[in-house]
Amino acid sequence: MKKFVALSLFSLVLTGCVNPGKASVQPEQLQSHRFVLESVNGKAVKTSATQPEISFGELQDLSLIKNITVSGVMCNRFSGQGKLAEGELKVKTLAMTRKLCTDPQLNELDHTISDILRAGAQVDLTEDQLTLATAEKTLTFKRAE
Repeated sequence: MKKFVALSLFSLVLTGCVNPGKASVQPEQLQSHRFVLESVNGKAVKTSATQPEISFGELQDLSLIKNITVSGVMCNRFSGQGKLAEGELKVKTLAMTRKLCTDPQLNELDHTISDILRAGAQVDLTEDQLTLATAEKTLTFKRAE
């Protein structure tokens, strides 16, 4: 029995070493960067006029949760003060202009970005690719030069 317990513990230790888990994105990694939208749920975004994008500005450290300024444009310009904690970005109050674009995809993206940021999106940053995801939608961005 002692050998079984020792073997079980050894297996657990090895499993922890092989799969260390994914590190959460930190606000400093996003600060002062601009990302251009490439796809929604794996489908490429092709627009004729405006290039949808999101940018991240200054940080304010409030103990363990850091506030970060979020802004960008889909059809309309948007901005707000968000919180990034444990890999989730949430912007409760998002200001947005209210014009109607001739491109229906851009109008839909306004609703999508608003819903995602208000509900809270899981953030993943891999090299130059940023992903904002909820259970329903996944937005994939590429860092702008």
